[in-house]
Amino acid sequence: MARKVTIFSTVGAVIVGALVALAGASNSASFGGMPVFAWCAIISFGVQWVAFIPAWKNHSERFFDLTGSLTYLTVTVFVLLTVPSLDLRSTLLIIMIGLWALRLGTFLYSRVKSVGADTRFDVMKYEFFWFLMTWTLQGLWVFLTSTAALAAITVTQQEEFGVLGIVGLSIWMVGFSIEVIADEQKRRFRNEINDQGNQVNRGTFIRTGLWKYSRHPNYFGEIALWVGVAVIAFPVLSGWSFVTLISPAFVYLLLTKVSGIPMLEASANKRWGDNPEYQKYKKDTPMLFLKPRR
Repeated sequence: MARKVTIFSTVGAVIVGALVALAGASNSASFGGMPVFAWCAIISFGVQWVAFIPAWKNHSERFFDLTGSLTYLTVTVFVLLTVPSLDLRSTLLIIMIGLWALRLGTFLYSRVKSVGADTRFDVMKYEFFWFLMTWTLQGLWVFLTSTAALAAITVTQQEEFGVLGIVGLSIWMVGFSIEVIADEQKRRFRNEINDQGNQVNRGTFIRTGLWKYSRHPNYFGEIALWVGVAVIAFPVLSGWSFVTLISPAFVYLLLTKVSGIPMLEASANKRWGDNPEYQKYKKDTPMLFLKPRR
């Protein structure tokens, strides 16, 4: 990737993060003379840049996904310690983000550890500005995806959890369940062993369980759970803090247009594009939303 593009993208990510931090901090509690919400943005990027140093030195991506999850947990602990009082809404949001981050980080780290490497980084981990851009974008990902929750947790005003909160929690639980089940189904599919000790499904694609109804059910669950978070946060947002509702939209665009589905679809087409069974599966199965096969 061209150096100018990577530098521009890195600077752009920081600017976007700063603007959202400024908007979301309008009703935030303070710590050390600065809005807690703004501190969350600094931590989101700062942890990535600190982790980038040894990653670049060793040209390793092994702890990339784990660092992203640890950043979520770090931000969550920070608001837990700095916000004066936590109501039911804030407490649940902290638990939801912490549980999701812990589960996803453990899952992704275990996957990379078992495979030995993440092929997405084969080239970029030897290109300084490209590698730095990737870590910076992860900082933006951490901040923007959690921004609605962080705005609701750090806000100075409190409202009853109410019906909307229950609706949001229900959406989050459904999305989280779908993501966990889909990931586990794919893990078991890949690791299935026959009596001779050989992998049964090596070189094939999954089309059972939730994967029968969507080619990317885990991403559908991911988007749904962040929609749930935004619904829970909505009642206590006001003014410029409504900008933080960009969270689920950002997750959707990231997964469907940038680094999620496009990359996986391209890889699948390269491996099985000429396979009639895959062509049929692709034709009959929705790309994202779960629904009966056509």
